[in-house]
Amino acid sequence: MSQAPTDSPAPVPAPAPGGDAAVPAGAPPAGGPSAFDWIDAEARRRADAGLVRTLRPRPAVPEVLDLAGNDYLGLTHHPEITAAAADAARRWGAGATGSRLVTGTTELHAELERELAAFCGAEAALVFSSGYAANLAALTALSAPGSLIVSDAANHASIVDGCRLSRAETAVVPHADPDAVAKTFGAHPGRRALLVTDSVFSVDGDAAPLAALAAACRAHGAALVVDDAHGLGVLGEGGRGAVHAAGLAGAPDVVTTLTLSKSLGSQGGAVLGPARVIDHLVNAARTFIFDTGLAPAAAGGALAALRRLRAEPALASRAREVAAGLHARLTAAGLTGARPDAAVVSVRAPSPEQAVAWAADCRAGGLAVGCFRPPSVPDGISRLRLTARADLTERQIDEAVAVVLRTAPEGAVSAG
Repeated sequence: MSQAPTDSPAPVPAPAPGGDAAVPAGAPPAGGPSAFDWIDAEARRRADAGLVRTLRPRPAVPEVLDLAGNDYLGLTHHPEITAAAADAARRWGAGATGSRLVTGTTELHAELERELAAFCGAEAALVFSSGYAANLAALTALSAPGSLIVSDAANHASIVDGCRLSRAETAVVPHADPDAVAKTFGAHPGRRALLVTDSVFSVDGDAAPLAALAAACRAHGAALVVDDAHGLGVLGEGGRGAVHAAGLAGAPDVVTTLTLSKSLGSQGGAVLGPARVIDHLVNAARTFIFDTGLAPAAAGGALAALRRLRAEPALASRAREVAAGLHARLTAAGLTGARPDAAVVSVRAPSPEQAVAWAADCRAGGLAVGCFRPPSVPDGISRLRLTARADLTERQIDEAVAVVLRTAPEGAVSAG
């Protein structure tokens, strides 16, 4: 008797007596434990701690004033940018169709890379499907088992994950502390090493001391990797970013990662740096080699936004001006918050529960704000986060300040 081929479909279970469907093969016994029962306990723990996250689909036309998103220059809905995205989709298709090394690189991707590098003062650039993927690529491809990564304690989660995936030894140093960086490098002489830091930290909006950090790296022959997600479009000459502002653009030992989803109002990420670094990423970065390329619409939108920023450099200074004004008015009223170095403005809340309630009250009052609370904030202090936009009118700024102050919980004035 011949044996059935190994790819033959499995027999369909016969109905159970009485006409009921059969119990699926491998199902746990009735009343027994299930493989995912542990999730219920985790959900209860999150609920008890007030840390449940939920998705909130937003309408195409905003119902509230949005100071929660990261559209720093107000370009996401700009007609030039949306038209460019639509044109790119019509010409190149809805998707990239494959990885960048197969069919996922179009002339549009190459054009975006050339113009990004030129604008930021880098030798070369490489576009990824997200800023998260760009950070993973830079950290995993530029380190190795036995090498050392020094990471700021307040770095973004994508940097933390990149450090973990790199298999390098990671030393976490106090926030924005060049002396601690130098001491850490000094304790590991002769090792291949790099320092990674956000340029602008997403919780309080403070900027890293990049020039001093670069000096600490150079004293020990280490590379500097800067995530400029919150700096591009806001800091530097005409919005060229924090690395450019620090005089480090084009340096042979500096690599910059970016997102295209904040100031450029689109989607995707990029790594900028020396040409040999970019060539290495093409050949070694797994989130480049094995990921589908950035959709043409996103590449087209980002390129149009970059050109709009180049044509209208005052957008960058306007975003900073709005942030400074929000901070000044909120702190003058008695709230506590760090001075913003870019477009992120935070105000402290007395507790995680009050932060959540405060954000909800703001939304009910017509204002969307971010809400940061443990474990997302390493210092354990809950905050509301407002993101300044270059396109906000004075009337909208007045409205935002009024809503935040009107809904402030008891104790917010003395929080922190």
